[in-house]
Amino acid sequence: MKSSIQLGTVFGIPVGINYSWLIIFVLVTVSLSTVYFPNQHPEWGPGLAWGIGAATSLLLFVSVILHELAHSVVSVAQGIPVRSITLFIFGGVASISQEPRKAQHEFFMALAGPVSSLCLALVFWLASIATSGVLPPVSSLTQWLAYINLTLALFNLVPGFPLDGGRVLRSLVWWVTGNFKSATRVATILGQVVAYGFIVAGILMVIRGNFDGLWLAFIGWFLENAASQSYQQVALQEALRGVKAGDIMERECAYIPGNLTIDLFVHNYVLPQSRRCFLLTDRGRLSGMVTLHDVKEVPKDRWENTQVRDIMMSLDKVKRVQASDDAWSVLQLMDSEDVNQVPVMDGDQVVGLISRENVIRFIRMRSELGI
Repeated sequence: MKSSIQLGTVFGIPVGINYSWLIIFVLVTVSLSTVYFPNQHPEWGPGLAWGIGAATSLLLFVSVILHELAHSVVSVAQGIPVRSITLFIFGGVASISQEPRKAQHEFFMALAGPVSSLCLALVFWLASIATSGVLPPVSSLTQWLAYINLTLALFNLVPGFPLDGGRVLRSLVWWVTGNFKSATRVATILGQVVAYGFIVAGILMVIRGNFDGLWLAFIGWFLENAASQSYQQVALQEALRGVKAGDIMERECAYIPGNLTIDLFVHNYVLPQSRRCFLLTDRGRLSGMVTLHDVKEVPKDRWENTQVRDIMMSLDKVKRVQASDDAWSVLQLMDSEDVNQVPVMDGDQVVGLISRENVIRFIRMRSELGI
């Protein structure tokens, strides 16, 4: 959630909003307050229109959170931890720590979101009826939310991966074939077909003068990219199945003394060895880690007077893994923490270093050997 604003936790799950969601919040609020509600209720003053518009946007935010929470609750109930929930420009994402182990797990997890949105649509529709003629602003607000939640449910049920409908389809193909990777491939292809359909439909709408088609084409482009990336992630996970961190780590770690200046460090160690990461020792004991990223944060005119220990990440802050950890979980850790390498431990001893390059090199060699 590095590019997100963390809001807190719900059921122990961190919830945040990506900065892109703020764009949607502003656009929806402006659209509702200046176009939709004034057209529906010309008797409303600007203050009331803007107040109801903002309240509606906030409740849309809550609706999307509840949609993702439904996925998360079912996921946790089936023993699959959820790392976080993040809202972004196209909705929300519940980030689970691993893929479902069984087809039925995927089926119920995927279906939970659309079902929750359908339930919300029903609740808002009933609230709209109950407040009609009594509280017109509330009735109008809940009527729009009923419509948008119904739209959200139906859109997510489109059988295009990685939408919920595509995941439902993958679970069914997985159940029939027993092959998770093949099921993902089928769902991905259909997802790409759906995405290209959106793109073509959007372009045709623009040609006919309806510029809402730009939005539809943009959604199609996003879905095509998401489908491709999702399949690549599954293929990567399959390639690392059964592989431990100790199998692909570099066993010869590069150690340097902490009292080196950055200038000597770069010219005597980084450039000759072409390494991006070094472990620091202080009187023979491991004290921290320094990377190229740390070096680049220091202006070059200070390299001669700055010691490496001054820019290192201390050992207590360095993310570490055990040699027995599976390689896929290590890669996920590097992604979630936005780091490119981590020390590998055997108990309390450093026995190696694993980087993204190690993972890529291992997968490439395995592919060339056909194993």
